[in-house]
Amino acid sequence: MINNDKVNEENKEIWRELQVQKLEEADCVVFGIPFDENCSCGRGTSEAPDVIRELSKYLPPVTEDGYIINKKIFDYGNITKNSDVEKYFDLLCEEEGKLLKSNKFVIAIGGDHSVSIPLRKAFAKANSGKKIGLIHFDAHADFCDIYDDSKLSHASVNARSIEDGFSEESIMLVGIRSFEIQELKYFESHPKTVVLRSSELFEKKYKEIANGIKKHFKGYDAIYLSLDIDVLDPSIAPGTGTPETGGLNSRMLLEIIKNIMVELPIKAMDIVEVAPPRDINDITSWTALKIMLECVYYQNGGVKR
Repeated sequence: MINNDKVNEENKEIWRELQVQKLEEADCVVFGIPFDENCSCGRGTSEAPDVIRELSKYLPPVTEDGYIINKKIFDYGNITKNSDVEKYFDLLCEEEGKLLKSNKFVIAIGGDHSVSIPLRKAFAKANSGKKIGLIHFDAHADFCDIYDDSKLSHASVNARSIEDGFSEESIMLVGIRSFEIQELKYFESHPKTVVLRSSELFEKKYKEIANGIKKHFKGYDAIYLSLDIDVLDPSIAPGTGTPETGGLNSRMLLEIIKNIMVELPIKAMDIVEVAPPRDINDITSWTALKIMLECVYYQNGGVKR
């Protein structure tokens, strides 16, 4: 893992006025996971954490609606792979657990979506005994039990979440437009999992969608938000490994996320599958950064919409 003090002291321009030098001074802690070994298609997501940090030097600490972001960020550095994948995931689970104990809003920047497996496991452990939920924005259902001969594939994230402490009805999938046959069979026998397909979202207004999500998770104690950038249409976010046409536009995604962030107890999140080598003019990384900063502002407060 990168030395945390070194990250902040030698990169004082990242996160601009939001950055602080000590964890206890922060409202939010960010860390990177430069890992893409579990991709099944295009790689490159290992470069996302550092690219997004670099771009953060140029984005002012102000929301798109002109609200000054009055929260502080501590950058925990990158958690780099130094062993086999299973041991690395154990390390990610351990580090996420430590950060969750700080009671800060924890944001992980991946990395392919498989890194969400240990992060969610840590979240479930940290919130044991509480009613926990999971909102999964993605083009793909990620409910394969085994994919590419692996239970740790980026296509198996939600299957592992069920095993690690999330109940069937506590998981909501948003923006889905790609299914494996084994996933369709799973949904047939597990009808309580809510799947909001991309095609049906375009028939609704963003407030209707957001209100439906908030209604579903009313009464929950802690929610994990997982944002796969390929939930967006590839014409908007081309820098990703498994692009799927027919996705959400950035306006709709921003409005949905801002609405749910204000009112739901979202305590941690990940932003994954941003692949800078596959991008055009960094627009996918810029989009991920913009969404992330809006989340920082609106999480547990901000201006109600």
